[in-house]
Amino acid sequence: MRMRYTIAGLGFLYVTLPTQPYVPWVPTRDHVIDKIFRIAKLGKNDVFYDLGCGDGRVAIEAAKRYGVKSVCIEIRKDLVEKARKRVREEGLEDLVEIIHGNFFEIPLREATVVYMYLLTSVNNMLKPKLKRELRVGTRIITLDFEIPGWSPVHVDGNGTWQGTIYLYVRGVSDIHDQT
Repeated sequence: MRMRYTIAGLGFLYVTLPTQPYVPWVPTRDHVIDKIFRIAKLGKNDVFYDLGCGDGRVAIEAAKRYGVKSVCIEIRKDLVEKARKRVREEGLEDLVEIIHGNFFEIPLREATVVYMYLLTSVNNMLKPKLKRELRVGTRIITLDFEIPGWSPVHVDGNGTWQGTIYLYVRGVSDIHDQT
């Protein structure tokens, strides 16, 4: 998004504002991935989406372990390239799709499971999109950061870094949310 500002006597200044909030990439630790899959109860018919996938480690593991179609959405080009390289090295091109883009702009309708390791503020911004695009029954897993106004159906953890996993279900967790 470009904004035009007038500076007295100097003309115009154009500023490009980000269309997606900045979230630092912090890799999900391996033992946490195990818990995420256990809580998500992944099955062979699931379609797993990872929003802000970084190097693709979680979605790649979902495809390897469960044979599920996995979709990674990442805005940083360097991480997209790392993820694509990992997919090639693992021979998972038929199961894992890496999308270089803004997850606010990419459709999520195919997802049956969504994983997000974002910030609470970003989770809050995603709520309207999740409600609009995800089917009732879609499982949403967040690591460390809740979705404000939604009620998790399961919480696993102790509140430490990468220690709390929240499970939400579209149509259940969001039923009382008015946003």
